[in-house]
Amino acid sequence: MTMPRTVEEILAHAEELAARFEGYEPDPTDELDPTAVALLRAAVAERSEAEQHLLEAVRAAREKGLSWSAIGTFVGTTGEAARQRYAERVA
Repeated sequence: MTMPRTVEEILAHAEELAARFEGYEPDPTDELDPTAVALLRAAVAERSEAEQHLLEAVRAAREKGLSWSAIGTFVGTTGEAARQRYAERVA
């Protein structure tokens, strides 16, 4: 579906969405388990925090003169892969 451009298209689209909303019947099989969702959100937040710590550590390592090869060894990649992933972000 393309995005509506004219006022008429926008109004027609709004009416279509309103009709969908009014006729919506929730399906219990579509419900998400709140515990599972909370666990996923927490894990994503932890991963984000860990990525930030790793970025700070890579920045500090580069400032102290460690080579990309050495950094790659510590992060479990090649030096080139580490450089490609972090160089712009720590510059």
